[in-house]
Amino acid sequence: MKTEIRPQRVSDANRFYEILSSPNFIYFSAKPKSIEDEKNFLKLNPQKRREKSEFNFSIIYNNINVVAVGVRIIQGRAYTGEIGYFIDEQYWGKGIATDAVLRLEEFIKSKLKLHRLEIFMAKGNKASRRIAIKCGYQREGLLKEMLLVEKVWHDCYLYGKIIS
Repeated sequence: MKTEIRPQRVSDANRFYEILSSPNFIYFSAKPKSIEDEKNFLKLNPQKRREKSEFNFSIIYNNINVVAVGVRIIQGRAYTGEIGYFIDEQYWGKGIATDAVLRLEEFIKSKLKLHRLEIFMAKGNKASRRIAIKCGYQREGLLKEMLLVEKVWHDCYLYGKIIS
């Protein structure tokens, strides 16, 4: 598998909007209303990096941007990061998102020195659960009605991993 990880760019907006606009993204709450909204979100990435609050990356597979992956440092718990990711549905089930999470962990270990990582996912999101398990995360709990997506509340599993 030939993948490359790089920081997200404003020029990724069209691609991310295309991916996130799919009706099959039923467990992802961040759905931009327009390409301009996505550009505005991506324009904040340099500031988030400077503040050391969030680090977002694109995964390029065979020269195509197919995955977004990132870590947000938990405010008040600077030793803990929350990982999030999404992948173009045409590339589901190929191990690319798992590779993306592992590559992000390499960055986290070398640059951020976090102690703990967490992944939250809707209880029904079996694919995300498989990614977490393949990457060595353990299920630690169930959070009732934690995620709101298009006016529907979802219970979420919390998966965690100690990395230092």
